[in-house]
Amino acid sequence: MIDVVSFLPGKRKQTSSGWVSVNAPCCVHRGESADRRMRGGIKSLPDGSFSWHCFNCGYTASFVLGRNLTFKARKLLEWMNVPQEEIERINLESLKHKSIEGLIQERQVVADRIQGIEFEERDLPADTQPLNEAGTKYLQKRCIPLDYPYMYKTMPRNGIVIPFTYDNQIVGHTTRFLDDRTPKYIQDIQPGYVFGTDLQKSNWQYVVVMEGVFDALSINGLAVLHAEINDAQVKLIRSLGREVIVVPDQDEAGMKLVDRAVELGWAVSIPKWPDGIKDVNDAVIRLGRLGTLLTIMQSKETSKIKIELRKKQLLKHFKHKNV
Repeated sequence: MIDVVSFLPGKRKQTSSGWVSVNAPCCVHRGESADRRMRGGIKSLPDGSFSWHCFNCGYTASFVLGRNLTFKARKLLEWMNVPQEEIERINLESLKHKSIEGLIQERQVVADRIQGIEFEERDLPADTQPLNEAGTKYLQKRCIPLDYPYMYKTMPRNGIVIPFTYDNQIVGHTTRFLDDRTPKYIQDIQPGYVFGTDLQKSNWQYVVVMEGVFDALSINGLAVLHAEINDAQVKLIRSLGREVIVVPDQDEAGMKLVDRAVELGWAVSIPKWPDGIKDVNDAVIRLGRLGTLLTIMQSKETSKIKIELRKKQLLKHFKHKNV
């Protein structure tokens, strides 16, 4: 029904297993040299559904008739120089074949993907109360949106309580104390939890992953709540089905997040912010929410080589600052 194979560039070679080999168009977009050894492979069905695998840069993508084109399938078609109008035509043609059975199957795929991701419901501290004027002023000073169910506590120190939610149930919390004493935060966090999943919208293409809870609240992203991403958090983030962009804190500890993102094949964004901006919330205070999002998207990289170069630039900058 949809002949995606007809868009393949250059020479093609059919293998006995049904794969068609071509020079992979994805490699040059992922920091690799142009493929001249026909290391890209596509296997298609009569209805146009296909699976793609590049044996050079490792890029994979798939398409199933009756479903929306995935982000990765769209990118592959773009790299094959398929016009945008044709990509939209393919997507619309696919959706004409969407059946009740297909919808049930798709929902089952989502259910299977997130199976096993559970958190127990927990109570907030007993002494919490509605957010007061002091808490509101603090959040406004840091340009944090107020449309979240914040609470406040006074014992043993004044602080803003930020509930951790998952599927709109409270599964933990963090408290940000408002004085300058250490620790600044205390938190009740369950293993594998990622803050901000309930902030995501179903039609969003990207999800931005950061370290801190205020960073996530600033731009409706996710916070892993430390400078590492464990395997359970990876599973939860992947269950959202979005392109992931990791934005580390711009300090030495934040570079651990960069290494993990590269390992997982996720995009990384390290914007060249003005001096004094360490993280996303700092950027929102200085540049505004829209300005910060623009710098993140403009600095997004998927090339391992370019990510490593940007990381080295930042580490060199840290070294000079500390001399």
